Amino acid sequence: MRINNNTAAFNVWTNYTQNTAGMQASMNKLSTGMISSTDDPAGVGISERMRAQMKGIEMARQNTDNAVSLLQTADSWLQKVNDQLSRMKALAIESNGVTSATDKENIQTEFKAMQDEILRITSKYTSAAKFNGLYLFRGGNGVAVVSGDGVETNTLSVQVGADVSQTVDVELKNLQVSNTDVIGTVHTYTYDTSNAITASSHTNVQWNSVISSAVGFSAGSADVSGKIDVAIDHIANARASMAAQQKRLDYTSSGLLAYEDNVTAAESKIRDIDMARETTTFSKYNILSQASNAMLAQANQMPSSVLSLLG
Repeated sequence: MRINNNTAAFNVWTNYTQNTAGMQASMNKLSTGMISSTDDPAGVGISERMRAQMKGIEMARQNTDNAVSLLQTADSWLQKVNDQLSRMKALAIESNGVTSATDKENIQTEFKAMQDEILRITSKYTSAAKFNGLYLFRGGNGVAVVSGDGVETNTLSVQVGADVSQTVDVELKNLQVSNTDVIGTVHTYTYDTSNAITASSHTNVQWNSVISSAVGFSAGSADVSGKIDVAIDHIANARASMAAQQKRLDYTSSGLLAYEDNVTAAESKIRDIDMARETTTFSKYNILSQASNAMLAQANQMPSSVLSLLG
């Protein structure tokens, strides 16, 4: 029988301390829903890298969705341009019908208004077709240069991945009035009485010549309907190109969403705790702590039995 060193009480106190520490650790996990860095140092390191990847994927998906919105906006404006070209074709045909000089003047007034509206949409620093400050139909990357009325010649590069150099170039069409590119050719032929070709004409059509009244293109110009048809085809090709880019980005966004989901699931397996299991662990340590506390009280009473020997 010893009174200086109550080994039974010390053993119970050791167990009580361990049980209390276990209960506190379990409470910490339950309150955060995650393991701590001391539970799995290597796993937490992997988890943090995955979290950074997840944030990068999320932002890349946002970039992709913004690029899709840009292309959708451009397509909406191209629809308006197409509508105006179609109206110009109708006016040109009407001008070559049974019309008086006054009728032709009125038709030309509306014809010029359609040309001016296409210019307003596509050309100069006042261009109406913009998305988040970027010009949609001035070519390059749509970013206005510091000096002069133009845009940067670089392509519009969009980061669509969480890692380096995972980019996609978005092509912005140049539909400005300053664009003198040949967009097609109008072919016309003349025949003799036996339907043999006696002469032919092959006229190249420049984009600016169709949308600018300043170059003399009017509802009464030669081959006007054919030239407008070439312009309509040019806009249709531009829309097809942008639609193809949009479709690609739609697939990219869908892939990023699945990628983000998989990385999130993998990170969760490392970092998140099983709440049901941890609740069971907490209950175990809670009961053991209470039991240890009760036994500690009993162990502290054991040295008092020495008093019975002292009479």
